[in-house]
Amino acid sequence: MMCKDGGLKIMSHEQAEIYRKQGWKAADLHVHTLCSPDVIPDRSMHPDALYHRAKERGMDFVTFTDHDTMRAYDLLTGELEGLVTGVEMRIKDLDLAGHTIHINVYDLSVEQFLELKVISEQGDLRSFINYLVKNNLPYIYNHPLWFEHKERPNLAAIPDLVKLFPVLEYNMHRVHRKNEITMALARRYNKGLAASTDSHAGNLGQVYTLSHGDSFREFFENICNGSSYIVVKDLTKHDIIQEMNRWIELIFSPDIPGETKEYSLGVSYLDKIISVLSGETIRSFPWICKTAQRASHKISNSGLPALLYLRSEGAHLPEIEEKLSNILR
Repeated sequence: MMCKDGGLKIMSHEQAEIYRKQGWKAADLHVHTLCSPDVIPDRSMHPDALYHRAKERGMDFVTFTDHDTMRAYDLLTGELEGLVTGVEMRIKDLDLAGHTIHINVYDLSVEQFLELKVISEQGDLRSFINYLVKNNLPYIYNHPLWFEHKERPNLAAIPDLVKLFPVLEYNMHRVHRKNEITMALARRYNKGLAASTDSHAGNLGQVYTLSHGDSFREFFENICNGSSYIVVKDLTKHDIIQEMNRWIELIFSPDIPGETKEYSLGVSYLDKIISVLSGETIRSFPWICKTAQRASHKISNSGLPALLYLRSEGAHLPEIEEKLSNILR
């Protein structure tokens, strides 16, 4: 599925409502459930709960893109209109990319996922893409300018990587300048653009992609062709504070098992604090747990962690600007 032109049109929520009354469809194409290893296993993050939340928020197509697993689809119950299978897969091709990239794949079977998993573990990005094309599977290059912790990105490889994908992602959890550069890349290389929340805390549907299509395949093809709009919201300090407070609520929820799990807000030392707070030891002392919860909210509401997150998000921006200067002119 290759794009004919860059679908780079941004639309307000108010305008989108008018279009949707005329038959346009909406989808948030990057959502995580409790099946992702970095999501707190609260019942509000169960795929059934998230599906109904997505529908309540007006999403016509609903997909879950957990990290390297499709287990969410085994947990869903009933006939669910507009449900589309999906997964977010990591692949590190040392020769072609040099750093790990994340790819969302849609409308695939479990068998296809298992075959892709073998290829991804081999670190062969060209074979991975060739499999997607051969099997006519929709796929997106997720957050092209986000890089895994402690990895040194090969920024010079990004334009060549972009060429391999039909659609790039405008990700709500990236700072505006990164999304702006992603849009410039999509425009330069004639790619479609999809907006998503990349939600790890259930806040799905705040941004989305608007397109025509009676089926998901038609919907996605129109994104590739540029016959689509994105409804976006830039990341702010207030958004991060809200997200952190939601994480704190989930961490201290009585509905989650008392076990240590790897959670990630993208800032290493904050992740370590969260890991301690969500561990079995602290949860066995209720008064300590309540004190820790109040202190966590106070720290979050101070805005300092949010500012540190924004700072970490901008860490590579000067280098990105320099490496991609020819494209950004």
